[in-house]
Formats: sequence, C-alpha cells, structure tokens
Amino acid sequence: MSESNQPAIIIKRVKKVHAEAHHGGTWKVAYADFVTAMMAFFLLLWLLNATTEEQMSGIANYFSPTAASNSPSGAGGILGGVSMLSPGAMKSSKSEAGVTVSLMPLDASEDPDVDGLPAEKSGEASEEDARELLEKLEQEEFEWAEATLRGAIESIPELRAFSDNLLIDTTAQGMRIPIVDVDEQSMFPSGSSEMLAHTEALLKQVVKAIIPLANSIAVVGHTDSTPYHDENGYTNWELSTDRANASRRALVGAGLPASRIVRVVGKADQEPLVADDPFSPQNRRISIILLRESGLLDES
Repeated sequence: MSESNQPAIIIKRVKKVHAEAHHGGTWKVAYADFVTAMMAFFLLLWLLNATTEEQMSGIANYFSPTAASNSPSGAGGILGGVSMLSPGAMKSSKSEAGVTVSLMPLDASEDPDVDGLPAEKSGEASEEDARELLEKLEQEEFEWAEATLRGAIESIPELRAFSDNLLIDTTAQGMRIPIVDVDEQSMFPSGSSEMLAHTEALLKQVVKAIIPLANSIAVVGHTDSTPYHDENGYTNWELSTDRANASRRALVGAGLPASRIVRVVGKADQEPLVADDPFSPQNRRISIILLRESGLLDES
C-alpha cells in the first residue's frame, strides 16, 4: 500500500477551562457585622444624648469601682436607681400607667459613701425625694385631667349649662371632682337615687378625663341637712350611700374599669361643702376622688 493512501492522523488538544469559583456567603457575614456595629454606634449616640452628666459619671464609676457596694438591692447598679430619661417625659395616654420611682434601701444611710461621695450625690434617691417627685407628677396629671374635663364640658352644648355643677379641687387625698346641686339644677330627683340623664352624661365625661390616669378611685355621696326618713327607717345615710353606688355603676358603665374603684361611701350630711349653710343645695353632691398614689409610700 502506498504512503498516500494512509489515513491522516489528527491530534486534537482540548484545553479545559475551569469555571470561576463561586463567591460564597462570606460577604453576608461581613455585612451583618457592619450593620450590627452601626446599630450599636447609633444606640450609643442616643444613650449619650439621653444621659445626664451625673448619670454618665455613675456609669464610669461603676466600671472602675473603688469600693464594693453593701446594698443588697438593685439600687447599687449602673445608674444607682436613676432613670435614663428625665422624670415625666413620658405619660401614658390609655394604659394603666403608674409612676415608678427607685428608692434607696431603708438602711442606706448606714452604708459607707460610694466613691467618696454622699449617697445623695451618687444618684441614690431618698424616700423624701421620691415622694416629692411622685407628688409633682401626680399634680401635673391632675391639672391635665381637669383641663380635659372642663374643655369637654364646654364643647358639648347640652352640658355647658351644667358647668357650674362641676367643681374640681385638689386635697390631701387627691383630685376631687364633686358634682353638686345648684338652684333649680339637681343631679338626682328629691329623695331618690335614680340619677337624671344629665348627671349620667356628666359622669361619662368624667370617665373620659380620668381613664388615662392610674389612680384608684373613691366615690362618696353627700346630702344636705334636710332630714329624710320613711316608715322603713330609710334616712339620709342610706340615700347618700345609694346615690354613691348608683354613680359607681354609671362610671363602670361608661368604661371605667371596676377594679379601679376601691371605696364607695355615703356620709349623709356629716361633711357639708358649705359649712355655714347646712341646707345649701351644694351640700347635695357626689364626689369622685382620684386617690394619691404618693400616699402609698407612707404605708408599710
């Protein structure tokens, strides 16, 4: 066989190209770390802005203590019982919001000074300071409730004529809202505990004003000195008590939680509003009293 008839030999070189390696998820971990760091940074900026110099000093002293605290309570912690935010900066609008005040232990006066400073200057609040703060916050809430209630009465034409029946004052017990009789404008029919329609409407406005506050409530009924009695022995005592209880039912029916009412009392004519005129119509009244929470500090 001749050389020209031999088949040609072809050598094919194949170059293998490897695909690019996948990037993987490493960048996600790095990004998450970055976001976490930024969140911590902005949180730090917020804390610095919301913290007073005294509080920052307390934090610094905590991380470099020179003496161990003998206090068994949490008041010896980072802020020493002092709030991060200024007192009264936040106020609940609907919830049963109370005022929380951190107190120093009763034996704190016997403890050695922390960091060479008196306890008062190291952020510890005395019981007297706590009571004063709570009374101040309560007074602000009472003033807000009074303004809200009077504004609501003035905005309702049907009730505007009864604005003189609504008296609001502050006593040692708390904020007192008496709904009184005036000439030709009674809250109840004579000798009856069935309240009139405008009385119920007034109590509904009272509920709207006081429901955001957390204070417990007492309801007290009063009569004037006009004697009332029947053959069954029903007197001013029973009448004032029945009117107070009717008011309690109206308050609960208007949306006030029943658990907030802690006292329903009838006092007949024993505590006249107009002492020099025991027969004055204003002595016939129902008083809704928001009891001071600051008074609880005295109970132990």
